[in-house]
Amino acid sequence: MALNPHVADLTDRIRQRSRVGREAYLAQIREAASATPHRCDVSCANLAHTFAAAGADQAALREGRQPNLGIVTAYNDMLSAHQPLGAYPAWIKAAARAAGATAQVAGGVPAMCDGITQGQPGMELSLFSRDVIAMATAVALSHNVFDAVLCLGVCDKIVPGLLIGALQFGHLPAVFVPGGPMPSGIPNEEKAKVRQRAAAGQASREELLAAEAASYSAPGTCTFYGTANSNQMLMEVMGLHLPGSAFVPTGSPLREALTRQAATRAVALVAGGPDYTPLGLVVDERALVNGMVGLLATGGSTNHTLHLVAIARAAGIRIDWSDFDELSAHVPLLARVYPNGSADVNAFHAAGGMGFLIRELLDLGLLHEDVLTVAGPGLRSYTQAPELRAGELRWRESPVLSGDEGILRSAARPFAPDGGLRLLTGNLGRSIIKVAAVKPEHRRLVAPARVFEGQEALQAAYRAGELTGDLVAVVRFQGPRANGMPELHQLTPPLANLQDHGFKVALVTDGRMSGASGRVPAAIHVSPEALAGGPLAKIRDGDLIELDAERGRLEVKVDPAEWALRPAAPPPGGGRTHGSGRELFGLFRAHATEAEAGATAFGPDFDGSRP
Repeated sequence: MALNPHVADLTDRIRQRSRVGREAYLAQIREAASATPHRCDVSCANLAHTFAAAGADQAALREGRQPNLGIVTAYNDMLSAHQPLGAYPAWIKAAARAAGATAQVAGGVPAMCDGITQGQPGMELSLFSRDVIAMATAVALSHNVFDAVLCLGVCDKIVPGLLIGALQFGHLPAVFVPGGPMPSGIPNEEKAKVRQRAAAGQASREELLAAEAASYSAPGTCTFYGTANSNQMLMEVMGLHLPGSAFVPTGSPLREALTRQAATRAVALVAGGPDYTPLGLVVDERALVNGMVGLLATGGSTNHTLHLVAIARAAGIRIDWSDFDELSAHVPLLARVYPNGSADVNAFHAAGGMGFLIRELLDLGLLHEDVLTVAGPGLRSYTQAPELRAGELRWRESPVLSGDEGILRSAARPFAPDGGLRLLTGNLGRSIIKVAAVKPEHRRLVAPARVFEGQEALQAAYRAGELTGDLVAVVRFQGPRANGMPELHQLTPPLANLQDHGFKVALVTDGRMSGASGRVPAAIHVSPEALAGGPLAKIRDGDLIELDAERGRLEVKVDPAEWALRPAAPPPGGGRTHGSGRELFGLFRAHATEAEAGATAFGPDFDGSRP
C-alpha cells in the first residue's frame, strides 16, 4: 500500500526542519560506536569491577568475547505494574547464556505511580520523574561495558524516561520489555460512577475503597487505556517491542517466553553481527510519525503530546502539536478503550489487539512500513501475534476480522473519521484537547470563567455548592515551571456531575489530565503557562470564554484594549515548592521548557542542534 500523501508530506517536513539536529545526533552515535572501548581494552581494575559479583558469568565477562546485555529496570514491589519485573533478570540472564552471551542489571530507575500521588504533593514530582529516569538510565549505561540494552518499564513517565536516556547511547541496540496488564476487575464505567457519587457525597469512603480495590486487584498494569498502556502501544508501533507483546497478560507462560526471547533477540542485534540495529536508527522521523498515528488511531493518552516531543528531541528530531493536529484529521479512530469506551485493554487484546490495528493502518497507508525495528526491517511483522505451540514461541498472523467491533474496528468502519486530538489556538495560547470521548454537543461552549489556583480550590467550591451554572473552570499555575505540571484527575468526577445536571462545563488549564481525559471537554497543557507570562494569569471570574473543539479555538471574550492593560495575577503562595521532596526539584522547575517543547528540564536546545 502506498504511503498516504499527508503522512508522507508531514514526515518530509519533519525531516527537513530537523536536519541540523538529526545530523548532529547521528554523528554523536557514530562517534560513540567507534570510540566505545571493548571490555578487555579497559584497565584491569575497570574490568575486574565488572565481573567481581558475576558468579557463573565471571569467566565469560573476563574474557570479553561474548556480548554483554545491560538490563535497566524499573522494578519495585509496591506498584502492581512493576512488581512482575522482579522475575525478569533471571529469565534474561538464562536466555542470554543460551544465546552465547551474558546479561547484568546495569541499574535501576525510579517508578512512581500517578494513581497513588493524585491530589497529593508528590504528584508535583511526577512529570519531572521522567527526566530523572532518563538521567538514571544514562548513569546505568555510563559504565560502558554493554553491547545492547534491555529496558524494563511500564507506566506513565517510566517508558519515555527509559527511551530518552537510552537514546543518549543510541549506538547500542535496545529492546523494550513490557510487564503486561493485570486481570480485568470491575468495569471501569462502574468504578467511575462510584467516584462521581463519592464526589457528590453520596458514597462512603468504604464503598469507594471497595470499588477501587476491585478495579486494581492484582499484579500487572492497570487495565484502562491511560498513559501506561499508551506507552506499550507506542513501543510496539515504533518497533521497540517484540511483535504482539504489548498486552500479553502478566504472569502467563507466554509473557515469560516473550521476555526470554527479548534477550535472545537483543544478542542478535549487537554490533559486529549481520543484524546490528542501533536504537538511534530505529527511532527516526518515520518511527515517530508511526507513534503519533498509533496514538491517534487508539485515542491514547494526551501525555504523549509531551513525551513524544521530548523523545523526538532526544533523537535530534523536532515535532510539535501542529503535527499531531494535522495527522489527526487523516487518521481514523479504530479503537474504543476506556475512558474512550467501556472496554479495557484485555478486551482490546482479545479483539485482535496490536496486530489487527497495525495491519489496518499499514493497509490504509497511514504507517511507514519501511522502518527498522528490533524484529528486523519492516513493520509488517508486527501484524503477527505470539503464541506458544508445544512450549515453543511462535508467531501467527493476527485475525483479519475484529473479535468485537464495539472495541476494535477496521479502517472501513471506524468509530470516527479522525483521531479526536485537536490543537486549540487563540488569545489564551496553544493547548491540546482530546474529544474522542466527548459527545459532539459538548465540544463547543461559551460560558463564564470561574478561576481557581489549584484543583483543591475547585473541589472545595463544588462541595460548598457554589458551582450551579454553566462555567469554564480555569485551573491555572499548574504548568511545569509553577509546580511540575501535575495531573488533575480529581477534577473529573465533580465536573462530570455538573455536566450530568445539564450544565455546559469545560476545563481550561496549564496542567495535565493524561489518559484519563474523558467526556468533559478539557483544554489542557495551555502554553505559555500562567507562571511564564501566559494569558491564563489575566483571566478573572466572569470573563466569557469560548472553547470550540471543532474549529480549534480557545478565546477569552474581553475587549482587546482592556485585555492588553489588564495585569496578570500573582502566583499563589503556600509552600508549593517544599515538602515531599519538592525542594530537590527547584532546578527542574526553573529550567523547564514549555509544554509544547516537551516540558523537559533538559532545556530548549535538547535536540542535538546545540553547539
